[in-house]
Amino acid sequence: MTGFAIRVAEGEADLELVRAVRREVFVVEQNVPEELEYDEYDATSVHLLAVGADGAGLGTGRLIFGDQAAELTGGVAGRVLLGRLAVLAASRGTGLGAELVRAIEAAGAARGGVEVELHAQVQALGFYERLGYLAEGPVYDDAGIPHRTMTRVL
Repeated sequence: MTGFAIRVAEGEADLELVRAVRREVFVVEQNVPEELEYDEYDATSVHLLAVGADGAGLGTGRLIFGDQAAELTGGVAGRVLLGRLAVLAASRGTGLGAELVRAIEAAGAARGGVEVELHAQVQALGFYERLGYLAEGPVYDDAGIPHRTMTRVL
C-alpha cells in the first residue's frame, strides 16, 4: 500500500488520532468496554500512528518497553510488548498492519529489545504467524475475546 506514513505519535493531536482509531476498532467494532481499552500504560508507551495523505488516522499500535514490559511479560530480559494494534476496516488487507508491526518492532529494537511479545486475538494468529511470530501457551480471555500470547526474536 502507498499513500500512508507511519510515525511515532507526538503531541495531543497525534494522540487523539491514536485514540480515535482504537475506539473505532476495539470499542465500536469489537465491543470492548471503553474503560478496558485505555489503561495506565498508554501514558508511558510509544505509540505508532499510520496516517493517510490527508492526515487522517488509519492505524496504530503501541510499544511497552523497559521495566513496564518486564512487569507484563514475566521479566524476560530484553523483551518488549507490542499491543493495541488496530487498523481501520477500510485499510485492512493493504499491508498497513504488517508495516505497523515492523515499525513497532524497530522502535522496540531501538530501545534495547531483542524479542517481542504480543497478545493476539485468536482470529489474528495467522496474520502474526506470517510475520514470524510463534504462539505460546493456551488460549485465554481478554475483554471477552479469545487471545493467545505470541513472540518473535528481533
